[in-house]
Amino acid sequence: MVRSRRPETPRREDGQGVSDISSLAAAPSSDRRTGFALLLVTATGWGFTWPVLKTVLQDLPPLAARGSAALLAAAGLAIAAMLMRLPLRVPRGEWSSLALAALLNFSAWMGLSTLGLTWLSSGEGAIVSATLPVWTTLLAWLMLGEKPGAAQTLALPLGLLGVVVLVGGQPLGLGLGKLPGVALILAAALCFGTGAVMSKRRPLRLPPLTQVVWQVGLGCLPILGASWLVERPEWGRVSVLGWAGVIYMAVLPLSVCYITWFAALRRLPAGIAAMGTLLVPVLAVLAGVLLLGEPLGWQHAVALALILTSILLASRR
Repeated sequence: MVRSRRPETPRREDGQGVSDISSLAAAPSSDRRTGFALLLVTATGWGFTWPVLKTVLQDLPPLAARGSAALLAAAGLAIAAMLMRLPLRVPRGEWSSLALAALLNFSAWMGLSTLGLTWLSSGEGAIVSATLPVWTTLLAWLMLGEKPGAAQTLALPLGLLGVVVLVGGQPLGLGLGKLPGVALILAAALCFGTGAVMSKRRPLRLPPLTQVVWQVGLGCLPILGASWLVERPEWGRVSVLGWAGVIYMAVLPLSVCYITWFAALRRLPAGIAAMGTLLVPVLAVLAGVLLLGEPLGWQHAVALALILTSILLASRR
């Protein structure tokens, strides 16, 4: 079948395509120290999100908590884009791809992972979500023909073994009770991985910040809609700590961290930047221990070691 040729990605004066995130990732960098600093901000913000979200769930139901934070983030990012005089208009032919990306990258990822925390601790949720690079490698093979090598082939069962240890290393009743949360967060990781691979297959013709504005904005709508149907949040009873958590999620992980992530991709090779996300589950587990007093048992340590090893293998080329 003959495929129609897509119009070329708009280019800036510095020669980089403004809408192709993969081209930003591959761009050469002369300021690696800045790139690593930005990557550290990204990993720290995303890592601490897990215990913060767990705290917010004490005051708000899961969908209302995540959806409200995303709505605030989209509004803030839109204001930032307008102040920077970036275009927010979406080309007519991009709406369907943008809506699908928002559904996979934000609605499914944020909604399912948040629901999973009703069965798991913040550290456990972060550990299970750390299988994302493994799923992305497998999906890239199936959807893009990027056949994994021996290391990537070994990574998938190793990551799954980590999840089994997390659930099976506890008393039978407690372990089985965590299965719904594990399944939800694994599904969230699969959806996010699918969205990442599809964005590589067909990049959106939009500036990176504009993509984030629309994906967060559109992605929060199904979450808020589902919350309106099935949840009854009592907004008047939300504590100061709960509101602080919502604002934190809106400002740091859903706004600043996405901006620093794309900025890091401009300065670092994609492989090095991806390796930096390995800090997220580690920081999430430690933050859960420090902030929430969550236990750190042997099964958590072994599961984390297995999954991080699988991600290291999946990241090899």
